[in-house]
Amino acid sequence: MSNYFSREKSIAKSNYNRWYVPIAALSIHLCIGQIYAFSVFNKPLTKIIGITEQLPEDWKLTELGWIFTIALFFLGASAATFGKWVERVGPRKTMFVAALCFSSGFLISALGIYLHQLWILYLGSGLLGGIGLGLGYISPVSTLIKWFPDRPGMATGMAIMGFGGGAMIASPLSVKLMEYYASGTSTGVMETFITMGLIYLVLMMFGSIIVRIPQEGWKPKGFNPEKKKQAKLITSENVLVDNAMKTPQFWLLFTVLLMNVSAGIGVLGQASVMIQEMFSVSSVGAELAVDATAAAMFVGILSLFNMVGRFFWSSLSDYIGRKSTYAIFFLLGIALYITVPYAGKIGSVVLFYAAFGIIISMYGGGFATIPAYLRDMFGTKQVGAIHGRLLLAWSLAAIVGPVTLNYLREYQIEELGIPPAEVYSLTMYLMAGLLLIGLIANLMVRPVNSKYHDKS
Repeated sequence: MSNYFSREKSIAKSNYNRWYVPIAALSIHLCIGQIYAFSVFNKPLTKIIGITEQLPEDWKLTELGWIFTIALFFLGASAATFGKWVERVGPRKTMFVAALCFSSGFLISALGIYLHQLWILYLGSGLLGGIGLGLGYISPVSTLIKWFPDRPGMATGMAIMGFGGGAMIASPLSVKLMEYYASGTSTGVMETFITMGLIYLVLMMFGSIIVRIPQEGWKPKGFNPEKKKQAKLITSENVLVDNAMKTPQFWLLFTVLLMNVSAGIGVLGQASVMIQEMFSVSSVGAELAVDATAAAMFVGILSLFNMVGRFFWSSLSDYIGRKSTYAIFFLLGIALYITVPYAGKIGSVVLFYAAFGIIISMYGGGFATIPAYLRDMFGTKQVGAIHGRLLLAWSLAAIVGPVTLNYLREYQIEELGIPPAEVYSLTMYLMAGLLLIGLIANLMVRPVNSKYHDKS
């Protein structure tokens, strides 16, 4: 069995169709993308004891927000720690381990709900689920880049599109399952965790079975690696992961990803709660108020933009270049974040949806474009490991974004007495400031100095 999951056994035969690899990648990313829909569990988890209302013994929203933060922290940490291992053992074994970790996280969290022990949820959906996220996230990336050297942006966009789209499926599915399992003694969350854990285990195992890596020296028919190389900062050299971390380009791209993710991740983590508070009955009236069902739909819509944005922007980057694509993200993002408080003030749900739809499309597009950006800068030899190290920026962003939003919200409500509908304005302006820092870092990116190139 262990031999089946070896790298050697996953080398493709000559008749293998490379388009199976995006399918394998999507089967993983559509599952682990569930993390973006985790906010639909937040309110039900605050009523595990009270069932219909929150009691003093129930968990607080700020305590539950750490599950999302811990999961994304360990996503980046595990991707950075195991990046070299992933390159060594190949995608099949990595996807297998990712499936075990991610699905087990749900089952362990279900036990935590049953025992009402929050630390078990931190361990399950947070730590173990986060490791599954990290391994599942990076496992197909370098494989796709090797199979699609002619269109690396499009290839990584196809896979990472699934991560953004996972919430589009998970959000309504979670709500339906909780409604189905809910009773006078249960909110339905525990049973939902068990069901989803088992479903995701099967789907992720499917991906690990069909994935393959190309034979040494394989190239797609008619591919010319020299074409348009210099115009878009694309190198034909390779930089090993340890040397890559010594370059200013790595840390500039680290900053680019950190700022882009920090600005979007806090919103995604509390999207359901935020729209309900900004468009509550007391702030906009009963006709425009957003309830839990509509909020879940909003999370699903954001997931759709997240998913489509990953494919659209990364594919566009193959034509206009990665640097130009990120410049659009930051400039347009700054304008849109400043627009959000205005949308809440005038009670325009449509403007709010439109602004965040575009913001989240660029947030997702940033994730899908960064592997191709790294390939342009550092070559293909260890791009998976370099990508894993860079995802430490995601770990930091998982703390900066959600914690800033959650605790700033609580401070303004409890200490300053600001109505919940108005607490997000300051946060949006701070997010715009983060994007400005990212814009400056992106403008400073230049080709890697030849002294860092691999000479072997």
